[in-house]
Amino acid sequence: MITEEHLYEQLEELNIPYKIVKHQPVFTTEEADKQIEGHEGVRTKSLFLQNKKKKRFFIVIMDDSKSLDINFFKDYVDESRIKLASPETIEKLIGLTPGIVSVVGLTEAMNDKIEVFYDREMIKEDLLTFHPNTNDKTIFIKTTDIFKFVASMGYDNQIIDLP
Repeated sequence: MITEEHLYEQLEELNIPYKIVKHQPVFTTEEADKQIEGHEGVRTKSLFLQNKKKKRFFIVIMDDSKSLDINFFKDYVDESRIKLASPETIEKLIGLTPGIVSVVGLTEAMNDKIEVFYDREMIKEDLLTFHPNTNDKTIFIKTTDIFKFVASMGYDNQIIDLP
């Protein structure tokens, strides 16, 4: 697992500016949104998905007001079945728990197992928000810098037009 402190170190090494907003621990996107009212940036949610055989894993990042059409996504990635990964699977692969999963928690060690997708509609905006591997803060990062960060660990930034 990448610690919050290690994340900040990585961002600084890549010359990626960011802003942190501290708040009460939150467990839903609705709670998180209330804590960062008045700050610019897309409120994101990150879904950690897996195929039936647990051989392919996906993180789908989208505006938190949007719902994922799971049938659309499974067809898009050419899988017969896709579902949310269990908390145990998420913890085993990236060391995070549901609710704080995001691309800023990915490590270089998993770049051959996890595919990263962003909703095209969301990435038109300048700033994205994530939990920095803890649920008592929100990190604001430019969209282009998130792509730079994720690519620096060997992941492809894949853009998808989610319905």
